[in-house]
Parts: sequence; structure tokens; C-alpha cells
Amino acid sequence: MIDEKFLTGLFPSYSAALLGEINENAVIKTIPENTEILREGQYIKVIPLVISGLIKVFTRYEDKELLLYYIEPRESCIMSFSAGLRNEPSKIYAVTEESTTALLLPIDKVVHWTKQYPDINVLFFQQFNLRYSDLLDTINQLIFNQLDKRLLDYLVKRTSLSRSDSLKISHRQIASELGTAREVISRLMKKLEQEGKVRQQNNNIIEIQAR
Repeated sequence: MIDEKFLTGLFPSYSAALLGEINENAVIKTIPENTEILREGQYIKVIPLVISGLIKVFTRYEDKELLLYYIEPRESCIMSFSAGLRNEPSKIYAVTEESTTALLLPIDKVVHWTKQYPDINVLFFQQFNLRYSDLLDTINQLIFNQLDKRLLDYLVKRTSLSRSDSLKISHRQIASELGTAREVISRLMKKLEQEGKVRQQNNNIIEIQAR
């Protein structure tokens, strides 16, 4: 059973009846970093609500991948929710960026709760609005911004999420998340370094000099 005070703090507007249902059916799980928690084509069994940590959500086309958004604490994955409601295979996949603790809500119960307890829909309406904005930002970045600006924005976002001025990340991983080639990222990183916006070390440490 989950601590009732913890659930009340997580969902302060939920009725006692709904909190009781969540307490009875949901579980809290800690997932190691770099763990794939959802595969493309997989049917949704649970909806994660992040308590601590960070999850990355990707889409894939042929051999290209693209980072869509991050799921931060007190956030969930609206695309998983949508696929679960429709009982459709997932069109995205998700990986933990760091050790992540999440509240896992069984999708069959969530479908029932959305009908019986309308207040739970507020969570998913909020997530829809948030992800809609995220996806618009991604589209705008792809269409209107040069890749060097996308790269710098990406690095600034990553350091902000990690609450640090530096990242330990390879050019290959950056290329994968931005949907481009490693050679392109290496060239642009050198350009950003020459402009004094980043500083690189040999062990894949990147420090952000410009905010």
C-alpha cells in the first residue's frame, strides 16, 4: 500500500474515493537509468507518473530517432495515455535518463477512473496542453532553426534538467536525440566551442559557457 499522505500531496484535488482506488491498484517503482520502459509497438499496460528522475520520449522513422520531450517529476506521458485508451500499440518509445521513481497506474483502471472520477481527467488535460506545446516547439526548431541553434538549445535544456553547468554525454548520443549524424554534431560542437559557447573535455564532459 502507498502512504496516504504521500498520495494526497501528489493529488491534492482528488476525492478520497479516487485516492483509495489509486492506493489499492497503483504501485511505486524505481527504475534504473538508461532503461527502456516502453517500446515502439508495445501495448500500454501502465501509465507512469514521474515522482523523481527523468524520462525521455522518442519517435523513430526508418533508421532515424528524434527526441520529442522529457517527462519530469509530477508529469506523465500523454501519448502512452492516448494509446492505452484506444488499446493501440505505442508509436513512441521511452527511456529513463537517470534513476527514476514513478507511480505506475494500470491502464485498465485509468480507463474506468476517467468515467467514474472526472477529476482525474484534469491531470491528462494538463499533460495534453504541456506536450502539445513541447511538440510545437520541436516542430518549430526543426523547421525554422539552424541545427547549431537547436544543438545549443538542447544542451542548455539538458543542463537545466540536470541542475548542472556540465553534461557527460557523447556526440553520438546527442546526434541520436537530435535525429542527425555524429559527424555533424562533432563539427557543430567544434564551432560552438570556437565561439566560446561550450567547452569540451576528453571524457565526454561538455560545459555550457553561454546561457
